[in-house]
Amino acid sequence: MYTRMVATGSLFALFLLIILSVFYYLAFPIENWQLLWTTKVLEIPFVVMLPTITILFGSIIGIIIAAIWQRRIQFLENSLARLLKNQTFSDPVSYEEMNHVLSRLKEVQQYIQDQTKRTQKLIDERASAQEETINQVISEERNRLARELHDSVSQELFAASMLVSAVIASNKEQKEIKTKQLHQIEAMIQQAQLEMRALLLHLRPVLLKDKSLNEGMEQLLEELHAKVPMDISWRLEEIKVNKGIEDQLFRILQEALSNALRHAKASTIDVLLIKRDDFLILRIVDDGIGFNVQEKKESSYGLTNMYERVAEVGARLNIVSLENEGTKIEVRVPLISEEGGKE
Repeated sequence: MYTRMVATGSLFALFLLIILSVFYYLAFPIENWQLLWTTKVLEIPFVVMLPTITILFGSIIGIIIAAIWQRRIQFLENSLARLLKNQTFSDPVSYEEMNHVLSRLKEVQQYIQDQTKRTQKLIDERASAQEETINQVISEERNRLARELHDSVSQELFAASMLVSAVIASNKEQKEIKTKQLHQIEAMIQQAQLEMRALLLHLRPVLLKDKSLNEGMEQLLEELHAKVPMDISWRLEEIKVNKGIEDQLFRILQEALSNALRHAKASTIDVLLIKRDDFLILRIVDDGIGFNVQEKKESSYGLTNMYERVAEVGARLNIVSLENEGTKIEVRVPLISEEGGKE
């Protein structure tokens, strides 16, 4: 911006100099052009000094204009960033024309909050309606689980049984080979068990029934901690939200835990549920092998489900995953009161 403004100011000043010089010549014709070279200012020929000062003046004006616009553009960027994060705007700025823009942005933020409130209300109503069809949902989940068990766990167990047969048939082979094969069998069976437990997470009902979000998550994590060889820790605050948000966050937690068990090869999982700055925050962190977020986002059914669920409650989903360092999944749900403002 500074480069463009300086160049524009200099060219404009030079163009204005040329126009004024032409009018001056038409009004007062110069008889001796050599005077322009012989007449000096500060030991510099007048014909050189005049355009130099003009260009310098234009450059200064360009810098001043660029600085003014830079402040306004920075203000717009900061305001849009706050709008994206659903944060309150700062006090009106000193330049009046930006106050009008700020008022428009507040209107847009209010509109987004109203839409989010209506969306959350619809999700709450839908969650209540789903109570009547819970048996059908469980049946569909069990059918899906049966198909996945056939496609994944059954194949793992079949391969393990084939290796067992190979060990039995290799009585004449060296002991080291048998030991290696047995270790392979052990690893495959352990992976199959993790797959089984991850898939069983999806047998839970979609809705929490009479449990709060905190109680449902704690029960799920306690059961999982007792069954899997992982260090699972959690900190869950008691937070009151509508039924629709509770159900969506509970299913997101299920999906995240399932992915960590089946794919992450993690040794620790940490779950956090807190309320901060008018946001409900759910964070799941593991120390697994990580993955490419963009590639998985396009091909993973589970991640697609997560993004759809957070969109339905007007929330934001942020996934950060680094190779061999782990994955962090964070959901931020804006808490909006019935009057349309933040709680």
